Amino acid sequence: MFSKSDAHPRLIELNSLLPFLKAMVIVPLTLLPIINPLSGAPVFMATAGGHPQAVQKLAKQVAINCFTVLVVSMLVGTYVLEFFGISLPIVRLAGGLLVAATGWRMLNSHDDDDVRTAVAHSQPSPLSEADIVRRSFFPITFPLTTGPGSIAAAIALGAKLPSTPALYVVGAFVALLGAAITAVVIYGVYRHSAALLARLGEVGTLVMMRLAAFILLCIGIEIMWTGWTELNHLAN
Repeated sequence: MFSKSDAHPRLIELNSLLPFLKAMVIVPLTLLPIINPLSGAPVFMATAGGHPQAVQKLAKQVAINCFTVLVVSMLVGTYVLEFFGISLPIVRLAGGLLVAATGWRMLNSHDDDDVRTAVAHSQPSPLSEADIVRRSFFPITFPLTTGPGSIAAAIALGAKLPSTPALYVVGAFVALLGAAITAVVIYGVYRHSAALLARLGEVGTLVMMRLAAFILLCIGIEIMWTGWTELNHLAN
């Protein structure tokens, strides 16, 4: 049993860690709905083919690429915007517009052929190492997984990092952990995309993609509204 004198320092220590834990969780909670690897699973399978080793290697490489893109966007993106004289509300407004446009395009797209190809793919087609590296970045990493919307959201998250050097290092480390969690989720979804699509079936996959597209549209409008509100606040 702990005495009250032992419990008090532990409570203080836990309270001091809560902001960092909250910041670490905010990164994947903000980025994953925009990235939405579930909606990209059919296209991933159609690109990777049915060979299990190729799917595993490709999913791993895509996760590494996404981690790199998100980390660079969070840590360097703000300085790039300052260099070109672009304000953060403009980035939110433009990024929200891109996210909403992507969701609208997904809602109105006729990608049944891609889904049928991914679900019914039964011919294993092993990929070479060169093909895995080439396909892992374009089109799977960019723009399918980490598109302009998720990059804009990552830049917005990076803009919230403290300016004090010591706190910036801690904040950057927390951002790295959040990006790592996001990359692990992306890897898990893509790695098991074949089993996921087989369980959902063609109709279930189409329903899931349409629902994800609608959520993405709502997220884009919310980001646009935040940027517009900030612009009006600056104007006044």
